[in-house]
Amino acid sequence: MDFSLAKKERLKSKKHIEKLFAEGRHVSNFPLKLVYLNTHFADRASLKAMVIAPKKNFKSAVSRNRIKRVLREAYRLNKHVVFNNIEGHYALAILYLGKEMPDYEMANHKMQGLLKKFNEEVSNEKTS
Repeated sequence: MDFSLAKKERLKSKKHIEKLFAEGRHVSNFPLKLVYLNTHFADRASLKAMVIAPKKNFKSAVSRNRIKRVLREAYRLNKHVVFNNIEGHYALAILYLGKEMPDYEMANHKMQGLLKKFNEEVSNEKTS
């Protein structure tokens, strides 16, 4: 398994992002929230993800960037949970909703739980 987070796995298209927040569904594992949408990408990537830390809770750009680095690292190391068990193409947005700065251990634990919930939710949608 490749544990990298390649450029083609990052969600950057304004069109996809707007559609994701307009039509997407979500799962939560506080302080993380995952918004997802089944979609199609031109480069045939199965998953594209973005990480968001709100300016409302963290005024300093340094703090927001630190949170995003920690969450991207937790996603990068745990994305195999999703890649191995999913069919289709999904756009993902991972939001940090907490008020205090997360440490890596907590972010990693919460990310594992969030991705498991996402797998369960997607598998339930397929069977319905």
